[in-house]
Amino acid sequence: MKAVKDIILSTEEQQIINADLAHNYQIVPKKDTGNNVSFYINEELSKEAVKEELELILGKRVEFHPVPLETINKALILYYRKGDTGRSQNKTNTETFRSGSKDFLEELIFEAKAIGSSDIHFEVFKDEARIRYRIDGKLTEKYKIEKENYLELVNKIKIKSNLDITEKRLPQDGRINYDDFDIRVSILPTLHGEKIVMRILGRDTAHLSMDKLGMEPKEKEQYLEALKASKGIILISGPTGSGKTTTLYASLKELNKISSNIVTVEDPIEYTLKGINQVQLREDIGLTFTSALKTFLRQDPDIIMLGEIRDGATAEMAIRASLTGHLVLSTIHTNSALGTISRLIDMGVPPFLIAETLKISVAQRLVRKLCNSCKELAVLETGTYKNEAFSDIKEHWVSKGCEDCHFTGYKGRTAIYEMVPIDNVLTQEIKKNSTNLEESITDYSESSLSGKAVRLVQKGITSIEEVYSIIIEK
Repeated sequence: MKAVKDIILSTEEQQIINADLAHNYQIVPKKDTGNNVSFYINEELSKEAVKEELELILGKRVEFHPVPLETINKALILYYRKGDTGRSQNKTNTETFRSGSKDFLEELIFEAKAIGSSDIHFEVFKDEARIRYRIDGKLTEKYKIEKENYLELVNKIKIKSNLDITEKRLPQDGRINYDDFDIRVSILPTLHGEKIVMRILGRDTAHLSMDKLGMEPKEKEQYLEALKASKGIILISGPTGSGKTTTLYASLKELNKISSNIVTVEDPIEYTLKGINQVQLREDIGLTFTSALKTFLRQDPDIIMLGEIRDGATAEMAIRASLTGHLVLSTIHTNSALGTISRLIDMGVPPFLIAETLKISVAQRLVRKLCNSCKELAVLETGTYKNEAFSDIKEHWVSKGCEDCHFTGYKGRTAIYEMVPIDNVLTQEIKKNSTNLEESITDYSESSLSGKAVRLVQKGITSIEEVYSIIIEK
């Protein structure tokens, strides 16, 4: 039986029937051979009655392939908007819709979720408004909205999020709850109106597993070894959207035992984990990372997770907690695993304390994978990329774009990690505040983020364009 991800329609296939027929009969085209046409259909429907009616309407012999109702509904949201008269809806090209439609917001949300978007951006400018989806980490413009209808759409979002529709001067944060996912809503006043970002948060935590993070076997072994420590600190670095939070949650699931007291302070809480005490950061009332950590230490914890180390005070408290018999996990914004050590020193943490407490430093990135349906091999012209990492590459795969990947050229993402366990050699170098830590790590160039990125290019998994910023980072 086909899964929803397998129901991918070309422009021609979408034009076999219009949206009214698709919704009325709960069908999605599968194939048209001229005299015969086949459809996916809701498996709960009576096929014979629908078959007779469709054959009269289409003048062709009809065949059905039953699939679950959920599969049909997701495909209808993705390819057929109610009221459409039969024109092809290329969801990657910008289209204009009136936000006054009763179901527009609801369809928008479910469409974004169906195609794997993580965020929906609503933006208003002087003459128009637009909606963009973030797919595989990149924003893609989907729709334009008449500006006079934008306010109505904003008010609908505010009402669904239980926010104040009369407040237009200050930022607001809200939440929309569905059966199997939640949406975090952030509203920001701008020059021409309010900008809204909706973050789609799934409740399914099955993907929060060490086996699904994408670590190489050696990296996974090193990381799991660090998680076995009874005390110390584990730090994960990377920019926003690099998957740090997912790695932290997977780590907590690995550590979650009946014999352990685990407490977290997060901003925001993205997943609810059974058996773990999770605290939402509230800086407006004084509940900061630092103040929460002070209280945690009186709660007899075994494991503490801080959403982020942002300043010297939080770093100092985290180090102190790790010194007194607690395992602390957190994130920090640096470009590399070794850069984390320099960042802690800049925050005022003495090198000898870092050497004594840091168990492993991890840097990670999420890299978009080229769509296998449309990627093309091209000759790498001399001088296009001046980094020496590409000096031996003569041909490389490039993105093109097709309906299978929503015309982005990429489909899905993979994680790359830079894993630096703090062994005895590194401990001594950190204590000496050495500036040449790379020389203390065997095969560092190959295990670094840039080394991993180059290998992905060589294997045709991603493009040079996608990883170029990683390779030139220092």
